[in-house]
Amino acid sequence: MKRRIFSRAAAIAAAVGGILAAGCGNGGAGGSATALPPSTGPEPPPGEPACDGVGYGSTFEAVQEVIFERHGCTQQVCHGSSAAGGLSLSPEVAYRNLFEVDSVGSRWRRIEPGDKDRSYLFLKLLEKVRPGSATIAGAPMPNGLPAISEEQLEALRLWIASGAPEKGTVLGTEDLLDACLPAAEPIVVKPLDPPAPDEGVQFVMPPVDLPAASEQEICFATYYDFTDQVPDWALDPTGEFFRFSGQELRQDPQSHHLILLHVDVDVDEDIDHPAFGTWTCSPGPRGGEVCDPLDAGACGPDSFCHSEIDPVSIGCIGYGPPGRDGLSIFQQIGGAQEAQAFIRFRDGVFGQMPLRGIALWSSHSFNLTTEDTLLHARLNFPFAADQRFPLQQIFNVDAVFSPNAAPYTEATVCHFHQLPQGARLFGITSHTHEKGKRFWAELPDGTMIYENFIYNDPVKQFFDPPLAFDSPDPVERRIRYCATYNNGRNPDGSPNPELVTRASRVPESARRTFGACEPVACAAGRIGAPCNGTGDDAACDSSPGAGDGLCDACNITGGESTENEMFILIGQYFIDPAFPQPPVDGPVFAGLASLPIPVGK
Repeated sequence: MKRRIFSRAAAIAAAVGGILAAGCGNGGAGGSATALPPSTGPEPPPGEPACDGVGYGSTFEAVQEVIFERHGCTQQVCHGSSAAGGLSLSPEVAYRNLFEVDSVGSRWRRIEPGDKDRSYLFLKLLEKVRPGSATIAGAPMPNGLPAISEEQLEALRLWIASGAPEKGTVLGTEDLLDACLPAAEPIVVKPLDPPAPDEGVQFVMPPVDLPAASEQEICFATYYDFTDQVPDWALDPTGEFFRFSGQELRQDPQSHHLILLHVDVDVDEDIDHPAFGTWTCSPGPRGGEVCDPLDAGACGPDSFCHSEIDPVSIGCIGYGPPGRDGLSIFQQIGGAQEAQAFIRFRDGVFGQMPLRGIALWSSHSFNLTTEDTLLHARLNFPFAADQRFPLQQIFNVDAVFSPNAAPYTEATVCHFHQLPQGARLFGITSHTHEKGKRFWAELPDGTMIYENFIYNDPVKQFFDPPLAFDSPDPVERRIRYCATYNNGRNPDGSPNPELVTRASRVPESARRTFGACEPVACAAGRIGAPCNGTGDDAACDSSPGAGDGLCDACNITGGESTENEMFILIGQYFIDPAFPQPPVDGPVFAGLASLPIPVGK
């Protein structure tokens, strides 16, 4: 490893100093964030050794040399002066020839910010590293030369997932590229262009304050009205809903997940409900002013009217006006467990949402740098021309908080999802946090239909043709899904106190809800030995009175933060026309999913 990251104490001190100096943040939708130690900081303090590897000004500059130039992609006969396939990767033109530029031989762009599965350059390199992984035209890259390494491919994936920035450092790429890079700064991606008129609509999230070295999950509301933007052919028979055929989401890479929800209330009667608090403007010169959410111009250009922010929300549970059962009444419109998502339903499948309403934004994000930033997000919904089958979603949270592996162990949890007769399953994916090491799903006969090993970039499995579930026996229409969680156990079985769930590292937002944990094992001193709660450090001392013990290791605990865990199966299906169709007399939403059309098609 070439890059030398200086001491954790120095990094934390630098982050705290940055937060104090920043004052009230950047003027976005404010909230409350839990302080975290940053992943990297400013230049090393005096006396600390500097990086001894090759230095680059940005991750892309390192990609240019380490991947393109060292692997022959810039040779004259390849993508140098001859520009094979119309693509020159010479240093002075490579970025502008890649970023959001249409490819030759596929419908994908060469680089689609945030989405490796629609970045044709990535697919060409992927096919050379892992033959059979992608459908491409022509030869994989580099043509006639050895493949790039798995580490270099992962660096390219991280760079694309972070919005493919020309400048700046993408966290995690320095070691993969064996490079010395500047300290990471928050990355702001190029905004997602709205659909063309008569092709779709766009939701824009008011920018959210995200302080340096912090993690937060917040909730707030905005009003929307697409009445004048939807053509007649995209309306449902009542004229109160518009129909859509998918979604596209683009956020800054600091996002862990975003859920957009529809509040099922009477807009005109309930928009001033006390549960929404005071509606105010942000950002801009009128930031903080009280506003009328029904007035589109209330806050001026590039500013938004939004409700009061709940700074410790989990999925917006409990936010907004209560329903008859005393609970909040909302449904998921869309969103994703990643910073980017591209969904297109199968032909004939559609969702529908009200032309106007109140939307909730459930945003979970983290800033691992030493600079404050604003978090941005946009969602596009294309209109559905083919409207035969209402979308049915899988978002199984029946066992969402069931992972509970003891410290320094691995454990597997399993659950079932029941599908209705006539279901045609066309895609599934999964959601865990970082201790989820493997997630899989099986049919009743044991056939594996899904497997994933990367928690923050899960496989999106597409089925073409869809999987049919027609048996009259419900047992034959069950999907069994499982996940294995590692709570600080090294491959050799030894305990790893840096990877185990730690009581002291659970963010304050999670402690205020149900993510807190009670230590049962030692994280320092006699690592792995039993102890009895916070403060029982003496039980962990390496010898009586040594004072080096720390009782801090917990069972895995369910919760919203990245120190907690989740266990969710996500999917989409429709009902075959030979079976009774579900009613379409209200909203039909896509939910939290990220299921693309097949890679390379």
